[in-house]
Amino acid sequence: MLEGLFGFFFASIFGLISFFLSLVIYFLPSFIAFASKRRNALAIFLLNFLLGWTFIGWVVALVWSVKK
Repeated sequence: MLEGLFGFFFASIFGLISFFLSLVIYFLPSFIAFASKRRNALAIFLLNFLLGWTFIGWVVALVWSVKK
């Protein structure tokens, strides 16, 4: 009984950590844009939020956020 409880606890912690790590990677273009104070940071965030689930939208947002 106790082993099952600990297994569930650590599995859920691993799930939460991987979920938050996935969110950080997903919003990486937005974090870069806001950290470097880009003029179009809000537009980059919206592109990342709305089209980031497509790989092409995420790559476009990432390139746009690091472009000088």
